[in-house]
This record gives sequence, C-alpha cells and structure tokens, in this order.
Amino acid sequence: MIRELRHIHAFLAVARRGSFTRAAAELRVSQPALTVQVRQLEAQLGVSLFDRNKRRVALTQAGRDLVAPLERVIFDFESVIANTRDFVEHRRGIVTVGALPSIAAGLLPRAMKQLADDHPGIVVRVTDALAGRIAALVNTGEIDFGVSSQMPTDRELTYHHLLTDRLCAFAVPDHPLVRKKTATLRDLVAYPLILLVKESSVRDIFERALEKEGLKISVAHESIYMSTALGMAHAGLGVAVLPESALQVAFHPALRIVPVSSPALTRKIGIIGRPGRSLSPAAEKLVDVLRQLARH
Repeated sequence: MIRELRHIHAFLAVARRGSFTRAAAELRVSQPALTVQVRQLEAQLGVSLFDRNKRRVALTQAGRDLVAPLERVIFDFESVIANTRDFVEHRRGIVTVGALPSIAAGLLPRAMKQLADDHPGIVVRVTDALAGRIAALVNTGEIDFGVSSQMPTDRELTYHHLLTDRLCAFAVPDHPLVRKKTATLRDLVAYPLILLVKESSVRDIFERALEKEGLKISVAHESIYMSTALGMAHAGLGVAVLPESALQVAFHPALRIVPVSSPALTRKIGIIGRPGRSLSPAAEKLVDVLRQLARH
C-alpha cells in the first residue's frame, strides 16, 4: 500500500527526467532523499521500478506499467484539492434553500442576484413553501437551510433571526377599515376575513392573538398563497390579514394597507437549520448576503 503521495511524485519525476539528479532538482529535494523515497515505494509495492547503472536510469516493465495509473492518482487527488478549494473560496457550489413565498418572491431573489454577480459559479435551488413544509425539508436534509418563521413545533431546529414582518389588513379603498391609521383585532373581527390556511405561520400568529383576546372571527375565505388572498381582497370578498411583505408576492395598487395594532402583530423571519449540521461555504455565503440585505 502506498502511504505517501511524495513517493509517487518522486517516482514520476524520475520516470519523466530519466535521472535522479534532474528529478531531485525538479522537486527541490536532495538526491539522497529522492532515492530513499523511490526505494520506499519499491518496498511498498514489492517490485523494482528502475534499472540503475552509472550512466542511466531506465524504467523496468513494472515501472512502465505503473506510470499511467499513478499519474491518474495524482491527477484525481489534485482535482479533489482544486474542487475543494473552489468550494471554500465560493467559486463553485450548489445551495438548496426553502423559503416562505413572500421571501422567495422578495428578499431571496435579490440575494441570489447579488450572489450571482459576486460568485457566478454558485447555483441556488429554491423551494417556496409554508413554514411547516420548510421545517420538514430541513429536518430530512432535503434543503441546506430554510428562510422561514419559527413555529412552536420547530424546537428541534435552530433559528437565527433575520427580520421582522408586521401583519396588516389589506382591503379595497372604500372599505371602512381604510379610514383608520391602524386596525385593532376588535376592528377586524367585525368583517369577513380572508386568511391563509392553518398550516401557515401567519394564521398561527393571528389565531393565537385572537385566542388571547377572547375574540372569534368569521373566515370568509382561506388560501394557501398570499397572491390568491390579495386577489380575493382586491375583488372585495373581504379583508385579507397578511404580512406586509405580501406586496412583494403580488402587488395590487388598488388595495390599501392598514397595520394591525393593539396588539401589534409581527412575524419573525429567520434562518432555520438543523443542530450539529454545518452549512457548506456556498450556503454560508448566501446566508451572509441575506443578512446584509435584511439589515437594509
């Protein structure tokens, strides 16, 4: 078994140069040290690699047979080192990320653009999903990390805060709520509401606040996607309760936005990961860019 790559380098250098002296100069080692390395390789392989005399050094048949395979060993090893260096220095890499629809339509594309400009060899693959689905994908390792709100059931996952998104009421311009600067929970329960499905973090935050205040609501319509909820509100089907970032998903200029207050409701968005699992250099770079953009 070959224990050291320097033995292979020594053998190949002598094979190329046809001389221990010239090979030692190429490798910048002493000739006696090079001779020892070749002899150690011969001992490990159990064959003579060179026929030596005072005038010349020639490969044996075993030596000739080993040149090509050992050159491939060196090439493959150097390729691994080069590829690893590319990953570490952000020249190459694939990142799989799951993000809430509002993040996947807003913050994440901006981060991907900046990453592509600075590191064009990094490929980002995105899955947009609700918070519960993102948590499941992180848990199974199908994605490197998630950009999501922290759900009560996610305690086995790590969470690092990224930004805070406030909940607002979205309504048509002639709706009575629009005359208010802010809308309380008691204001909202007086009208038919358009909410996201129960699996969403927004619905969970809203219902917990209602329960705390002892209020009940009339749910006019439910939707998986914010764009659908905004479309329903735009059609006058009710008041949509969504995070302010919903406008990055689908912009409806005719809709008016009224922040929810008393209490103010916010959705905290962060980086979701698995404990004990390190991110690749490419994934860490994307997280860094997301944090930079979130700060602004």
